[in-house]
Amino acid sequence: MNSVPTLDIRRYETDREAFVAELGAAYREFGFCCIRGHGISAALIDSAYDAFRQFFALPAQTKMKYHLPGVGGARGYTPFKVETAKDSRYPDLKEFWHVGRELPPGSKFAALMPPNLWPLEVPTFRPSASALYQALDALGTRVLRALALHIHLPEHYFDDKTDQGNSILRPIHYPPIVDGDAPNVRSGAHEDINFITLLVGASAAGLEVLTREGKWLPITTEGDAIVVNIGDMLQRLTNHVYPSTTHRVVNPQGASAREPRYSVPFFLHPNPNVVLDPLPECITPDNPRRYDTSITAHAYLQQRLREIKLM
Repeated sequence: MNSVPTLDIRRYETDREAFVAELGAAYREFGFCCIRGHGISAALIDSAYDAFRQFFALPAQTKMKYHLPGVGGARGYTPFKVETAKDSRYPDLKEFWHVGRELPPGSKFAALMPPNLWPLEVPTFRPSASALYQALDALGTRVLRALALHIHLPEHYFDDKTDQGNSILRPIHYPPIVDGDAPNVRSGAHEDINFITLLVGASAAGLEVLTREGKWLPITTEGDAIVVNIGDMLQRLTNHVYPSTTHRVVNPQGASAREPRYSVPFFLHPNPNVVLDPLPECITPDNPRRYDTSITAHAYLQQRLREIKLM
């Protein structure tokens, strides 16, 4: 197979056994799958993208009002050329915003998750971002249920391990490429930190995944498809049954280089106190336990944020 499959998640209700088998096979092979039939409306996605474009079009000094030094970009605005892929010398050609979970009052995780910031200059930003956050959070829960069944866990195994996770909606703006940007790229080769990532708007070229054979495979979506990939935390928890695949966003060539690119990934995280020890179901003679030391999701996140220069 030389392309990442696209599967219709409605089959989870109508053809569950076959859907779970196909989904599991896609993730074991690529660490990526495209999901359609998810029910998130085009109107919601379009309104969110419109709000995000309005924000990124604001003057730099206005955007910098929402930059919070010292919190690792956890909430609010992170300016251009800050985030740097692990082991890269060159920062990414992007700016972005982080929307986090709105915790219930009295949550035991309140100290670990700062409250959200909202740009006052774009009144539609908060309602659009909040609605998209909730929709992607719910879709991620559905994908995790299918992934749980594939590795012989109860269907709802992950539900209470992600319901207060430090999940992030990240609107990203990649400005037009200009002379002098090289050797920087829009997003250097990296793996995601979290459980799974749901990417809305991979219709513009640029996203590529590294296959097992060492070739870069472009991914673009059609229709309502959302790209969903495995992150390092789930790779660790499943003892690499589900691989976290290296991916990047390359600089376009020709006239496309003068066009901006926008994308909105949703990084679904486990609750901060989840211990990322390999699951017994994923340890076999052919796949012996790969990790001997325990680490919580929160400690793992802090370690990785330092590696990518956000802390």
